[in-house]
Amino acid sequence: MRHDALTVPFWSPVEVESALREALAHLSARRVLAYPTETVYGFGTAVDHESVEALVRLKGRPPGKPFLLLINDPAQIARLGLIMHTYASDLAARFWPGPLTLVLPGGDQRVSARLRGPEGGVAVRWTPHPGLQRLLAAYGDPITSTSANRPGVPPAMTAEEIVSQWPEAIHSGLLHVLDGGRLAPSRSSTVVDCTGRRPRVIRPGVLTAVQLRECVPGLVGDT
Repeated sequence: MRHDALTVPFWSPVEVESALREALAHLSARRVLAYPTETVYGFGTAVDHESVEALVRLKGRPPGKPFLLLINDPAQIARLGLIMHTYASDLAARFWPGPLTLVLPGGDQRVSARLRGPEGGVAVRWTPHPGLQRLLAAYGDPITSTSANRPGVPPAMTAEEIVSQWPEAIHSGLLHVLDGGRLAPSRSSTVVDCTGRRPRVIRPGVLTAVQLRECVPGLVGDT
């Protein structure tokens, strides 16, 4: 770790490989990891109850506001008992990895209630960020994800912003920060509810309804 900035370099392939062992150990210890994504910096943990609660406490997350899951392999969805209807599989085949978040039903016995949204589903995205993909491949399971910021503060675009907002958590060893440099401004992922008979856009984002309907004509909602 760079003691001056309290972060670990996570930019080049060599840096990513060097950072893996400590990052994986941190996840296994049920602590919180900060990392770059294709949009903003995120906080994440393992998906077990104790890990998710550590993230809830760090963020001060109110009940009813869930986290999403990041994956690098659709097989991880099946292992959690989440269900992909045919149209969800079609969307995933066309747009994953990429800026599309799918809210999936199922996982009743394997997924923390903290990860379940008002639609009753669990939000999942296959991230296209290469460093994060490598981390997920090495870990072998999904990790949770939420924006790395205090309430009312814009999501962090640099690791330094996280250090300035969360010094106590870093010094205590709860928070481990992977530094992927300054991220370029980007729109959020498009979120599609896949818990019903037809897919429904519940948050506009990078992908438009026109693009999505080329794959699933029955899509409800617009961007």
